[in-house]
Amino acid sequence: MVTTRPDRTSPPSTPVARRQTPGDLVVQGPSFSRGLWRVAAADASSGNSVELLRDGPATYDAMIGLIEGARASIALESYMVQDDSVGRRFADALAAAVKRGVEVRFLTDWVGSRGTGRRYWRALRAAGIELRIFNPPGFRPWLGVVPRDHRKLLVIDEKTGITGGLGLSEKWGGRGNQDRKARWRDTAVRIDGLAALDMTHAFDRMWSRAAREERRDSARLLVRRPVGAEVSPDKDEGAIVGIVEGEPLRLRVARALQIQAVSAERAIWIASAYFVPSYAELEALAGAARDGVDVRVLVPSSYDHPWIRLLARQAYRRMLRNGVRLWEWKGVMMHAKTAVVDGRWVRVGSTDFNPLGIAVNYELDAVIQDRALGAAAEAMFLADLDQSTEIKPGKAR
Repeated sequence: MVTTRPDRTSPPSTPVARRQTPGDLVVQGPSFSRGLWRVAAADASSGNSVELLRDGPATYDAMIGLIEGARASIALESYMVQDDSVGRRFADALAAAVKRGVEVRFLTDWVGSRGTGRRYWRALRAAGIELRIFNPPGFRPWLGVVPRDHRKLLVIDEKTGITGGLGLSEKWGGRGNQDRKARWRDTAVRIDGLAALDMTHAFDRMWSRAAREERRDSARLLVRRPVGAEVSPDKDEGAIVGIVEGEPLRLRVARALQIQAVSAERAIWIASAYFVPSYAELEALAGAARDGVDVRVLVPSSYDHPWIRLLARQAYRRMLRNGVRLWEWKGVMMHAKTAVVDGRWVRVGSTDFNPLGIAVNYELDAVIQDRALGAAAEAMFLADLDQSTEIKPGKAR
């Protein structure tokens, strides 16, 4: 785990995080935070502390530690929840929090957790945990088949959040999966600061959708964030973090990738579990590679859904012809959804580059500007390449 945090020697009165008013705008051109809300309706805050978390055991320990320290509120959202050693560990920690007087809300997806029996959910409710399950089958658009809530996040006391690609299952590591090589490879990020409040607001919106309380008129299509809100890029204020909420047909992460492809000067490194990019995304990556940017993509070599491999490999030849380099992870499953651009901008979240992730499901990603985190993300990516096989031009099948 690599951590970047604001200077702990600062006087106690120094603010850890803040938003600037329109009068404080940086006027030297579009900034990172302004670009985020323009292309992805994502507010951004400075002064955040950020920490990369690698794989299930470290991430679960961090999440449980936060749950055990919660004083007022816990918001937990996970696409996949299974009734195994991991799922029960979280159920016990959440139940203990309720006994301490903490408000606990737990949101999961019906498809992602369909293998979990009713006894598990009944036990959660009996413990006083507020539980909602998103979009079960029924007489509604698409019969409840789509969209899905594919997001994964935990927010504690509206001050600390964790998001990434991990569900709550022994697939990522638990008593039933002690073999390190059999664990799914994944990445998450811990965020302390004002961005955790943005994560809370994102959870609140999904919580309302799960109860079908979301407004259905045209007002819900409007961007609710203040036009011109800006944050300072001063490196002493910690990481700038934007929380991007993927929604059906919004294409927010796709637009963010295209903007990053335009802005990249040195490198674009992407890890994507189910990589079936659109033509627009392919052209953005190919165009950057032809322009001299080091574009690398890490994908699985084996999948939990084997048919995805056939779709994913359709794009290999085109990318390789245009100078994009490809690696396949040697382990059981590479499930991370990350990107690092120029060692400065980092994305960690739930969105894969495929039609479901980009255009159909509800997703959530943290997009972060921080050079220290960028260096850590690049080091993690290179370590992953050491455990992968590069696909050479002419070898793509």
